[in-house]
Amino acid sequence: MVRLKVRGALRRPAGPEPVVVQGWLRTRRESKAGFSFLALNDGSCLANLQIVADRELPNYGSEIQRLTAGCSIEAEGPIVESPGKEQAVELRATRIRVIGWVDPEQYPLQKKHHSFEFLREIAHLRSRTNTFGAVLRVRNVLSRAIHAFFQQRGFLYIQTPLITASDCEGAGQLFRVTTLDPETMRSRSLPVDFQEDFFGRPTYLTVSGQLEAEALACGLGDVYTFGPTFRAENSNTPRHLAEFWMVEPEMAFCDLAGDMEVAEAFLKHLLQTALSECAEDMEFFDERIQKGIRETLEQIVQSPFQRIPYTEAIGILERSGEPFTFPVEWGLDLQTEHERFLTEKVFQGPVILYDYPKRIKPFYMYLNEDDRTVRAMDVLVPRTGEIIGGSQREDREDRVLKRILDAGLDPGEYRWYLDLRRFGTVPHAGFGLGFERLVQFVTGMANIRDVIPFPRTPKSAEF
Repeated sequence: MVRLKVRGALRRPAGPEPVVVQGWLRTRRESKAGFSFLALNDGSCLANLQIVADRELPNYGSEIQRLTAGCSIEAEGPIVESPGKEQAVELRATRIRVIGWVDPEQYPLQKKHHSFEFLREIAHLRSRTNTFGAVLRVRNVLSRAIHAFFQQRGFLYIQTPLITASDCEGAGQLFRVTTLDPETMRSRSLPVDFQEDFFGRPTYLTVSGQLEAEALACGLGDVYTFGPTFRAENSNTPRHLAEFWMVEPEMAFCDLAGDMEVAEAFLKHLLQTALSECAEDMEFFDERIQKGIRETLEQIVQSPFQRIPYTEAIGILERSGEPFTFPVEWGLDLQTEHERFLTEKVFQGPVILYDYPKRIKPFYMYLNEDDRTVRAMDVLVPRTGEIIGGSQREDREDRVLKRILDAGLDPGEYRWYLDLRRFGTVPHAGFGLGFERLVQFVTGMANIRDVIPFPRTPKSAEF
């Protein structure tokens, strides 16, 4: 007996050998000829497998005719050619076993359109819908492609701490981790003594594994980390999450030019993998979610990325005459509208901006000789804007110490980080890619909360 996923069953040639499939019922349609058509899906692909259940089956009247959407079943029988036009093959059932029943009056997923807002309220069930099944399959393929890209190039996959005592970005948007009792802390008239806390000092959920990745790169060479990060940013926008996954490679003996080369190759590899391995799901997104998304991805894969300094980009934007909502001025960070204007109207393709003003970038970025800019880079793509941000790291002890002090940070908290600049320092560089931003871009989904199984956002930590 061969046990198959629905995807495998749909690709199997017709033949007499019986197979077994399991999944959840999408619909049941009864024929006047005395049998039922069951549409089965198990999440392995977008398409359903049609199962023909004849009235001669012993449980036809007692169970099969009572089946409704959401019931889980196991079906056995041969794969045969289908006389219908909507599918090439179907399963002619010789046995159907009902595994889990559903009360149709209570089951929230019906054969009708449900808004994405409603589906977020039942996130434990939304993976059974076409859209979220497709999103999560693409997410899976992209996750595998990330590891494949770096492993094929000799990077080591490393794991960095989720609990940290340092603020990598210096923005202060941190979730505190503590075992101190809130009631005891409120009742005290004295300041909180964090020496009484579990770690004996203030600790937080990490906003990035970059600093630790730098330490490991300075002993192992090329490394990457891929894991969850957390930001206590009170932003209820379609592009922000409080918990999200980051991909952060770090490369020893690498400068900004090398960093940009790897970032371009990396992004092209991910998009090409999604296009080639998720063709059915990508067609769905192109038809139902965002028209032209496949063409956009194909163009990025085939295009050389333009590389221009931040200063030149500011000049282009200032001379454009475009009525931007946000001001364009040297020294200010670019907004999404500026980035999309550059990629969609000026260069009509992906762009890498580099050499940003130091005052808008973190302390760890390499200071250029002009003392005004740092060797930072952002990869911009059409429809989205920034999708990757990175930099060459400052490997000179005196410079990074000054940047730490200028940022108002305590050098004592970064003693180990300064050691890397004292003990065999080397040029090194890296970048960060927000995984959910990538999935959102590839699928064309409008809200980032709809590309992660269980979103964490301000005032929302359900499931």
